Amino acid sequence: MTKPIRVRYAPSPTGLLHIGNARTALFNYLFARHHGGTFLIRIEDTDRKRHVEDGERSQLENLRWLGIDWDESPETHEQYRQSERLDIYQKYVDQLLAEGKAYKSYVTEEELAAERERQEAAGETPRYINEYLGMSEDEKAAYMAEREAAGIVPTVRLAVNETGIYKWNDMVKGEIEFEGVNIGGDWVIQKRDGYPTYNFAVVVDDYLMNISHVIRGDDHIANTPKQLMVYEALGWEAPEFGHMTLIINSETGKKLSKRDTNTLQFIEDYRRKGYMPEAVFNFIGLLGWNPGGEEEIFSREQFIQLFDENRLSKSPAAFDQKKMDWMSNEYIKNADLETIFNLAKPFLEEAGRLTDKAEKLVELYKPQMSSADQIVGLTDLFFSDFPELTDEEKEVMAGETVPTVLNALKEKLEAMTDEEFQPDNIFPQIKAVQKETGIKGKNLFMPIRIAVSGEMHGPELPNTIYLLGREKSIQHIDNMLKSL
Repeated sequence: MTKPIRVRYAPSPTGLLHIGNARTALFNYLFARHHGGTFLIRIEDTDRKRHVEDGERSQLENLRWLGIDWDESPETHEQYRQSERLDIYQKYVDQLLAEGKAYKSYVTEEELAAERERQEAAGETPRYINEYLGMSEDEKAAYMAEREAAGIVPTVRLAVNETGIYKWNDMVKGEIEFEGVNIGGDWVIQKRDGYPTYNFAVVVDDYLMNISHVIRGDDHIANTPKQLMVYEALGWEAPEFGHMTLIINSETGKKLSKRDTNTLQFIEDYRRKGYMPEAVFNFIGLLGWNPGGEEEIFSREQFIQLFDENRLSKSPAAFDQKKMDWMSNEYIKNADLETIFNLAKPFLEEAGRLTDKAEKLVELYKPQMSSADQIVGLTDLFFSDFPELTDEEKEVMAGETVPTVLNALKEKLEAMTDEEFQPDNIFPQIKAVQKETGIKGKNLFMPIRIAVSGEMHGPELPNTIYLLGREKSIQHIDNMLKSL
């Protein structure tokens, strides 16, 4: 790599940070950091119709939450928003007009729509047909004057070289080429409102900001030949391009869609639910890239050290919500209690459960959590009525030795003083029930767990009984004996 590495993430402030855009930002970040290059953020806000107030702040805030940092951005540099660069684009539009490589187009939207309908009806591939075709210079001048007089504001179109071949060696996909004739005719580089189109502005920005590599999703592949045309027209060298494969839903095998309600697709969703940012960073980092081997848990520093652009996958990346939750659970299990308690606090507080036992409850359920908001559902037992039993749980409680076990444990708990009622003292009481009754294994532990907690599975039984409290535990056993 001869020239300095400079890469960019260039979001449009049109909404929340989607998982696909977060991956683009992350891979550019890892590429820059691995090679000791520069990572910058540029805001592409020329689509004023889709502009969302606060969209830029949301993008940057969520990237920071993920643990991504950058070297240059609108916060540190002037004219890093496209809306601030209109004079710059105008300079190059004027240059192309003066050189005859672009021209003003007066075709109205209605005329374009009518021509598209005609082409579709005739079975033709939709394309723009040059409105000046067959006109002499005098006719052309008269046509332009007539349109101007009618108040029609022109667009500016790039004159496409239809005999040209536009190819590049893609960092992910290898050799790709397009013929100029298949682009769809001369295309707009400046809209009627004076704003540049995406494919024109992005070239000017990337060139002037010395971008060395453009790494983005493969939905941009069709944009690349148009951008190469602009590089060619302006006599500039193009950067290297790499197009990452689609992200698909692992359950449907189809492109990830915002209609896939079984998946969390926006970084904001993970923040609100109390996922650990390190887990989300790790999960996204393996969507379409892998370091080889079986290991799946990596720190940010390990990702930077291991990142190799040659290992970007040529196959679609499968988004698996269950895998995300597994990974998040691994991070929560291995995090210190203070971190997870602080993460869970807002959810406990909102549910009115921030009691003196709250930290102990988080410690109890920490091994089961994938996100901090789950603490509310997991601790329902301690704050609400006894849950309804499932058919499987009812079947367990129908066992003939169940009343013997529950009566024996109830007596043991009733005999304990408040000082004795501690987790370390509760397990010996259960073992004493085993010794007295001769009932052991599942026939001992399962009825006790269901009677106390209403569930067949859960955290350590002595801890559950302790946090539930002696009186409530006895009450639950009493209620269960009565129902039997």
